[in-house]
Amino acid sequence: MKIIAPHTAADFRKYYRLRYDVLRAPWQQPPGSEKADDDVTATHALMLNDAGAAVGVCRLHLASTAEAQIRFMAIHPDYQGQGLGKILLHYLEEKARLQGARFITLQAREAAVTFYQNCGYTVMAQTHLLYGSIQHYQMRKALI
Repeated sequence: MKIIAPHTAADFRKYYRLRYDVLRAPWQQPPGSEKADDDVTATHALMLNDAGAAVGVCRLHLASTAEAQIRFMAIHPDYQGQGLGKILLHYLEEKARLQGARFITLQAREAAVTFYQNCGYTVMAQTHLLYGSIQHYQMRKALI
């Protein structure tokens, strides 16, 4: 496995395809819903297997000079439970530190709260209900 910052059109096709397949398609969301307006200013991470297929994606965005935000974390279902999410998250935490962030926030789906807690994040609040069925929680981790 390796993690790259996607640069080419082919890299971004793999990146957005996995983001869509894992985070949007299961809830019958339209293609394009996997993209965000601020993606152009974000730091993206694409995890590839030895064959060059996308197995994980995530992005980091600075909300302020102190706060980084993690969004769109997705691991291909065939690769879940192997510790790859933790590797990808650690990769972006290091990127956040290099950009001067002092803490990271994220909105975790209820099913992912324990994963993030195991990675050192704390639940701050219950927040929104995505697509009327996916409860989210604001979580935070200090980087200092």
